[in-house]
Amino acid sequence: MKHGQPTVLLITGVSGSGKSTIGSLLAGRLGWVYAEADAFHPERNIAKMAAGHPLDDADRAPWLEAIGAWIDETTRAGRPAVVSCSALKRAYRDKLRKGRPNVRLIYLDADYRIVGGRLAAREGHFFPALLLATQFDDLERPEPDEHALVVSVDATPDQIVDRILSEGLTA
Repeated sequence: MKHGQPTVLLITGVSGSGKSTIGSLLAGRLGWVYAEADAFHPERNIAKMAAGHPLDDADRAPWLEAIGAWIDETTRAGRPAVVSCSALKRAYRDKLRKGRPNVRLIYLDADYRIVGGRLAAREGHFFPALLLATQFDDLERPEPDEHALVVSVDATPDQIVDRILSEGLTA
C-alpha cells in the first residue's frame, strides 16, 4: 500500500449474505465512510432484477466503474471507507482492486440454505429470492492470491465485525 493511502474494505458475497449489515456496522464502529454498492446500480439494472432477470457482465460494467470511481474519490479525499459489493466473479474483484493497493477484500461465506431463508424473509428489497440460484451459479470464491479474509456468516453481525477487526485489515 502506498504510504498515506487510506484503507478501503470491500465486503463481498452473495445477496443476503449480510454485506450491507456487516458493512454499515463495521464502518460505524470504525467511524469510516460507508457505501452500499446497490446505490451505484443504474435504474435499468434495478428494474431488470426486480423483474426477476439476472444481470449479465454488460449490465454490471457501469456499476463496477461507478464503485471504482467512488473508491478513487474517497482515497483521494484521504478518507478510509467500507463498501459492500457482491463482486461474485474474480474479474469483478480484480477490476475493483486494479491500481488500488489500499483495497482489502473481505468475503462473507454463506451457504445456500442460510441465505435462502434470509432472502425469503426480507421485505422491501428489489432483489427477489428467486435469483439466488444465479448468484451461486456466478460465484467464484476468492482464490488464495486475492488475500481475502473469508468470514463465515454463521455468527451474529457483531461477532462477524469483531472477527474482521481482529484481523488488523484497517491499518
